[in-house]
Amino acid sequence: MTRITDRLLSSGVLDRRRLRDRTLAVLVPVAACSVALAGLTTWVGTGRAGAPARVRVTEGRVLLPSAGATETAAFFRITNEGGSADTLVRITARGVRGDVTLSRHHMEEGNVAYRSPFDSLSVAAGENLAMSPRGVDLTVPVPSGAWRSGDLVPFTLEFRREGSVRVLAVVVRPGTVHLP
Repeated sequence: MTRITDRLLSSGVLDRRRLRDRTLAVLVPVAACSVALAGLTTWVGTGRAGAPARVRVTEGRVLLPSAGATETAAFFRITNEGGSADTLVRITARGVRGDVTLSRHHMEEGNVAYRSPFDSLSVAAGENLAMSPRGVDLTVPVPSGAWRSGDLVPFTLEFRREGSVRVLAVVVRPGTVHLP
């Protein structure tokens, strides 16, 4: 066996194999890093890498409550113009007693509707969410003082990343203004 090994060493066959194996051992991680770097460069080039959530809240509307009602609904358009998702975690309204809650409305046969409250609402990066009476809205306790059509109600919507966003919602009569 020593003769065969001596011949291989003298002919350079063993050296070429070692060189090839070592080259492959180096090239595989270098190629993997190059592919990862190209992907990250593309992601950064699109402007989304590490961009924080940027939430805008617009088109606030509160339905004028009917006589004797203890709750009404409020609607907003929430736009996340940032590069990462954010979550609406708390809502407050000045002048109301009690908690403002997120609600999702469901319809059943015979035009029966019910709402189910939930704790938070995720807004994906680049998403535009329009609250409506047929989907997600806010359930707002009616204040002791009467609202009139055209009144402005100050709301604070708190997002996990963006923080507090203050916005005014106008009181509207149901059916008189197109809701978002």
